[in-house]
Amino acid sequence: MNTLITTLDWTIIGVYLTALVTLSAWLSRSQHSRGDYYVAARSTGPWPIAISVMATQCSTNSILGAPAFVAFAAGGGLIWLQYELAVPIAMVIVMVFLLPMFRSLSLISVYDYLERRFDLSTRLWLSGLFQVLRAFATAVTVYSIALVIELISGLSFFWSVVLLGAITVVYDVLGGIRAVIYSDVIQMVILVSVLLLLFVLLLHAIGGFEQLIAGLPQERRTAIDFAHHGLGDGYDFAFWPMLFGGIFLYVSYYGCDQSQVQRELCARSVDDGNRALFINGLLRFPLVLLYCLIGAGLAVYAAAEPDFIAALPRNGEAPNYNLAVPLYMIQQLPTGVVGIALVALFAAAMSSLDSVINSLSATTMEDFVRRLHQGQAWSDSRELFYSRLLTAAWGAVTLAMAFHVGDISDTVLVTINKIGSLINGPVLGVFALGLLTQHCNGTGARAGLAAGFILNLLCWQFAEQVSWLWWNVFGFAATVAVGYAVSLAGGRPAADVRQWVWSPARYRQFGFLINWLPRYALLIAWFAILLLLLTVF
Repeated sequence: MNTLITTLDWTIIGVYLTALVTLSAWLSRSQHSRGDYYVAARSTGPWPIAISVMATQCSTNSILGAPAFVAFAAGGGLIWLQYELAVPIAMVIVMVFLLPMFRSLSLISVYDYLERRFDLSTRLWLSGLFQVLRAFATAVTVYSIALVIELISGLSFFWSVVLLGAITVVYDVLGGIRAVIYSDVIQMVILVSVLLLLFVLLLHAIGGFEQLIAGLPQERRTAIDFAHHGLGDGYDFAFWPMLFGGIFLYVSYYGCDQSQVQRELCARSVDDGNRALFINGLLRFPLVLLYCLIGAGLAVYAAAEPDFIAALPRNGEAPNYNLAVPLYMIQQLPTGVVGIALVALFAAAMSSLDSVINSLSATTMEDFVRRLHQGQAWSDSRELFYSRLLTAAWGAVTLAMAFHVGDISDTVLVTINKIGSLINGPVLGVFALGLLTQHCNGTGARAGLAAGFILNLLCWQFAEQVSWLWWNVFGFAATVAVGYAVSLAGGRPAADVRQWVWSPARYRQFGFLINWLPRYALLIAWFAILLLLLTVF
């Protein structure tokens, strides 16, 4: 791939990055405490939160990996869309059981709930696990986009990482979660605009939407697979594992993962937090559909233009299909627009990196630094200083890790989801034991977490014909079963835990000002509509 970025393109990129830092510096004027820095004083509206959450989901891993999966991966195609059917159902579960409880407790770290319900050890276990896994996944994201920057711009890989990471860390350190949210909104607008432009160009190149559908091989056009179950038949992407595995994964991710929950906790009220999730439940599918259709267009385009595949950089003997989108960008877009397109790829990476760095800083500050130094009285300004220092430190760590994850870059989309599926079910199981039972104690919760994780590792090693999507279900079930059994053997918790346990009466105390039942029903109806459309398609 030749370097095709002109001075005009670099000027556009430079202006964009400078604007992000300037915006963050301006937003930093309103920060006076760690509460301002981590949860924006709980004063943010639902639309910015919803767009920020979607921007994180629309990461570089998705922008590069999903089109490659649809267009070129063995066993791939539009069948990936089945995964998105789980999102509306997962949103209902989070809106009913998880977010209102956390919002009512005025949490900054979601793992604070585990100490209140169980004990300090459980809180530290889950927080530490989040930090290790999320930092690794973020390093993969940085690696992916830095590789693209290197190939397109001619910069070395080292300077590509620095260019991407340093700017993100600077505006994150300055602006905190407000900078994360509002920069994500800007980045999402740019990203969706560029994706729409690419899709229009692809349609023009291949002769329209009808030709896209007609030219896509039948096996890649199929969007629903009811014929397989993934329980030993070797089909990872059948309907049932993608639906049920997706539900457990998304409930865990949106409801128990600090990188997502932290922004939801920035909402002005419990109703606004639910509104953000409601918006995400409706709009996420159209977003994913857009970049999957780009993948379909690339498949048809590549079949008509064999030189396109030949121009891709190679991983050993095979082309690196993850670079198909940026290759098409630099081949088809005019000068100046290439710079905007690269800004879109920057935006996809930054929207994931900024939120994770801030959430890593928040969990370190809340779950370790402040919690383990409760005897020290720190001023708001000192806590704010430490918060920014931790953000800078985590930024440096994730950027350093990006130099050591290159061996999995060729399967980035599936790899990241597989790693998440190892632990998402067990983490959700721990929160379920706390929220839905009064008998479970911390020892049982930790034993369940270990059992669920070990079961999933065994599945990975010895049950290759079982879809990895089922791990989210298996890990959850094992965590709940073992955790409850160990807790019963050890006796009930010594303290009264009813205030930390969900119940219909507790739900009515969360302070809702609107009736959410019709909106829950609408999300379920949206799931049914999407299922029908994919089945007919």
